[in-house]
Amino acid sequence: MAALKLVCALVLCMLVVEPIATTAITCGDVTSKVAGCLSYLQNGGNVPKACCDGIRSLNMMARTTPDRQTVCGCLQTAAKAVKIKGNLAETLPAKCSVNIPYKISTSTNCK
Repeated sequence: MAALKLVCALVLCMLVVEPIATTAITCGDVTSKVAGCLSYLQNGGNVPKACCDGIRSLNMMARTTPDRQTVCGCLQTAAKAVKIKGNLAETLPAKCSVNIPYKISTSTNCK
């Protein structure tokens, strides 16, 4: 009977702890969050609301140093693959009222 109670307690703990566990950010996550920014980054104009929503969401997701490094690297890879205007990318966080600890640039050292 004591063993059954112990197993039930362990299962309950696993159910409570599992949703709290965090997963690493992927480049797919980054791409999906910044997809709304592509037209702005290529053509300028007004920053779409979907873009700023994605930037804010991505910033909230990337709380640890490894996550921020991943986001930085993914953004650099995406910027090289798609023609964008670098000066627009640099100003995007400020235009979306998001404070990030590094400059958005293909020359930023993500480490």
